[in-house]
Amino acid sequence: MAIAIRLARGGAKKRPYYRVVVSDTRSPRDGKYLEQVGIYNPVLPKDSEDRVKLTEDRIRYWLGVGAQPTDRVARFLDAAGILERAPRNNPKKAEPGEKAKERAEEKASKAAEAEEARKAAEEEANKPAEAPAEEAPAEEAATDGAAAEIAETAEEAKAED
Repeated sequence: MAIAIRLARGGAKKRPYYRVVVSDTRSPRDGKYLEQVGIYNPVLPKDSEDRVKLTEDRIRYWLGVGAQPTDRVARFLDAAGILERAPRNNPKKAEPGEKAKERAEEKASKAAEAEEARKAAEEEANKPAEAPAEEAPAEEAATDGAAAEIAETAEEAKAED
């Protein structure tokens, strides 16, 4: 018979309360169990002493008999110093999937294009501000041309006299 140390849920809807029980692995989660060896109340704050209560000597007995704790119960036992749990290392856990990476690349390329378009629009907006400074020599040339015409007409008038 395979024995497990696991959680059995109790409590009302959206108000969970768990018993840490030793049971046959074939029995249902909330069904028949061999012995209750602790409680877990996730509603209480994490620093509360009443959040997890374990009967250490009975747990050590069941571990000695060959009971296997579930992942969550193994965490409780490790925190209590009853059973050493090997830390897990999954470096790809926080890495996004392929589709998410593709969406991020598309978003980045669209943002880059929008930034380039914005800079081009700013440059276009700045060009007319510089244009009057460039038109000033043209105005001077026009003024010089008008002066030249006046001078020519004046010379022509003298020549006629």
